[in-house]
Amino acid sequence: MAGRLIEDDPEAAFQHALAASRRGGRIGAVREAVGMTAYAAGRYDDALREFRTFRRITGSSIHLAHMADCERGLGRPEKALELAHSDERNMLDNANKAELAIVASGARSDMGDHEGAVAELEIPQLDINRAFSFSPRLFEAYADALSAAGRSSEASKWYRQIGVAEKALGVGEFEEPEIVDLGWDEAEERREAEERRAKAAAASPRDDAGEERDGGTAEDAGHAPSDEDDDEETGLAEDEIGIHETDDAVEPTEGAPLEADAADEQAPGGEEHQA
Repeated sequence: MAGRLIEDDPEAAFQHALAASRRGGRIGAVREAVGMTAYAAGRYDDALREFRTFRRITGSSIHLAHMADCERGLGRPEKALELAHSDERNMLDNANKAELAIVASGARSDMGDHEGAVAELEIPQLDINRAFSFSPRLFEAYADALSAAGRSSEASKWYRQIGVAEKALGVGEFEEPEIVDLGWDEAEERREAEERRAKAAAASPRDDAGEERDGGTAEDAGHAPSDEDDDEETGLAEDEIGIHETDDAVEPTEGAPLEADAADEQAPGGEEHQA
């Protein structure tokens, strides 16, 4: 919870982390969280105490720059410089060394020593030809210190270099936007649809054999066969099966000779007698 609130509501984040410390006060990560949230909320006294406790529990000086900045926030720039120049700084990585130099430069500025502020930032990590994750922030601090010291022309060169470093690192205005693909997978959609159909079919199986035993469908049960149906099924008309029903008689054509019976055509037997 504290991690989600630290940017939007650092005070609420601090209260959450403080509550957690009552249950896990001997855990380094818990004390670190309390220190970071207190620092974000501007509670520098609480933050300094928690960072010291974290260092004592873990043996790590990773938050040395935060501790020095807390001293600045409490109005003690000399204490901040003591921490910045302590032997502990040699245990830090390059990024934390750069952060510590920025804090030390700020402490010098708080004391009105602007040239000293410039000198605090002239460390091996300040390389105009190379860009590291901390370079844009270090370049900006150095340019600000030069400008405060009245060295505007030099400051302009370093201000320009901030953009060069950000472009090389792909951060700041050159940071790539996060793209989220919201497209729907059509193949996955089809597969899910098939699974739903299969589940539905399994939930309500059909009993085809039972339907046959019951004598067919309801439509068949309500329709009795008839002669008309038989004719429709055979598809034969009356004239196709040789049945003719008519009242008209066949009459001979006028003027046509009639056929004589075979008995009329044959003369009675015997020869012709002369008188």
